[in-house]
Amino acid sequence: MKKVYGSAAEALEGVLFDGMLIAAGGFGLCGIPELLLDAIKDAGTKDLTFASNNAGVDDFGIGILLQTKQVKKMISSYVGENAEFMRQYLSGELELEFNPQGTLAERMRAGGAGIPGFYTKTGVGTVIAEGKEHKDFNGETYIMEEGIFADLAIVKAWKADATGNLVFRKTARNFNPPAAMCGKMCIVEVEEIVETGSLDPDMIHLPGIYVHRIIQGDHEKRIEQRTVREA
Repeated sequence: MKKVYGSAAEALEGVLFDGMLIAAGGFGLCGIPELLLDAIKDAGTKDLTFASNNAGVDDFGIGILLQTKQVKKMISSYVGENAEFMRQYLSGELELEFNPQGTLAERMRAGGAGIPGFYTKTGVGTVIAEGKEHKDFNGETYIMEEGIFADLAIVKAWKADATGNLVFRKTARNFNPPAAMCGKMCIVEVEEIVETGSLDPDMIHLPGIYVHRIIQGDHEKRIEQRTVREA
């Protein structure tokens, strides 16, 4: 089965539809699928729900889709440096489902493992727990969280082979693996596609069974907060 496509637009062809749930990898601006996000913007798909740690910044990452009002809801743990995200949420233009970071990652991983729900202590006694099932185990109270089953997962990896085996680089190996797992369709953008069989099996971070389409491209990889010593 062909997995390598020539561009982000080509890889997304026939996949996008209004109102879909998209799981997006990345943390801040690190390891975000910037090429696929640009292509979704160009496609004009609207009423989107994104499950993502955050929404990038105003003019990069998911932030570009907030600017064009293509996003209806964010399932996130951090509003971050995105002023438009904050403005839309506070004005009631954007729905926001807050999740602790570990809970969000586990909801994605659970979806990828076919687990519809799990119990966690995180959030008990806070607004996170409101409206959720509570259950006691060994004298401790837990709340139930549901696994995320996304229509589409978009992620960024460092290397891939043609079968979709992935290697992530440093901090980019954060939300990308669980995001990739929970999508009914998973599209990956990478910096390099290597010959099949050249990757050390022990160094593969996500097996190709989860990956449906791959593109290779050039990435800006913008730094969100550049901190350097004075000269």
